[in-house]
Amino acid sequence: MTEPQRNILVVAHARRDDTVEAADRVITALQDAGARPVLAPDDALELAEALPELAGVARLGIEVPVHDIELAIVLGGDGTILRATELVRDGSAPVLGINMGHVGFLAESERDDMDDAVRRVIARDYRVEERLALQVRVKDSSDAVLYETWALNEATVEKASRERMLEVVMEVDGRPLSSFGCDGVVVSTPTGSTAYNFSAGGPVIWPTVEAIAVVPLSAHALFAKPLVVGPEHSVAIEVLERTNGTGILWCDGRRSHDLPPGARVVVRRSERPVLLARLHPAAFTDRLVRKFRLPIGGWRGPVTVGDGSGYPRQDDGGLGSEMEPEPDE
Repeated sequence: MTEPQRNILVVAHARRDDTVEAADRVITALQDAGARPVLAPDDALELAEALPELAGVARLGIEVPVHDIELAIVLGGDGTILRATELVRDGSAPVLGINMGHVGFLAESERDDMDDAVRRVIARDYRVEERLALQVRVKDSSDAVLYETWALNEATVEKASRERMLEVVMEVDGRPLSSFGCDGVVVSTPTGSTAYNFSAGGPVIWPTVEAIAVVPLSAHALFAKPLVVGPEHSVAIEVLERTNGTGILWCDGRRSHDLPPGARVVVRRSERPVLLARLHPAAFTDRLVRKFRLPIGGWRGPVTVGDGSGYPRQDDGGLGSEMEPEPDE
């Protein structure tokens, strides 16, 4: 029996020489393995300018519908990975990030491991991890939905004018919590807790914790500290009528909608998670250390089983010498 055609979406930052070269390598490897590489229409146009031989590669939504995509390989940083999750949102394909940028917190592999990552995709040697996503709705004063979207990292209500403050009231589960003037409010998932939420002073949340973080930005209030609520709760931010100006909603820094006075942004857990393909079982702690280059010198680690405590030394998750104890221990 003939195996159905395997369609692998390749998403690349096509304006950089290194990612163009990487895309060529990945597409060639997929073709050699009998899979069909697929490009988003915009990527196909840009890549074909640098590599005319890619002009015949199948295009997402034209030759290949999103529901037929098996997996998306992303060559770039976190911004490109977020774009890929948007491209496959209406399908069921997981996203595998290969970091070609700087931090690349969402990426699973680095550029030096690209060939091995493609090999494992072909062999279906990966696991799929579900990440909590947000459903975001903008409503008017009569509760009619004006705009609806989603977010993997965060939904942010921000002031539209640099010189004006945004006046908001924050609510949880339909009950008002506090009103204040501010630059905005960030509502984040655990996945996004190391992004805008982190920069704004919010907590880092382990991906295994299902929660929603709420962080006011430069608030003029006594009670405007970061909050963490369970995924069953809804959070709403209302732009008060007394606001002298307008606000704007941003989701993952990619989708936006204007917020006039009286607008209400309601954020809750989406029924559809985002799927990420994982190759490595390393602990999230190790990812934090590696990506943020956190100092861990002097770490002794859990004692070994041999001393009777029963606490084994933990695997370093691929960090190597960075996780070794100091020589004098």
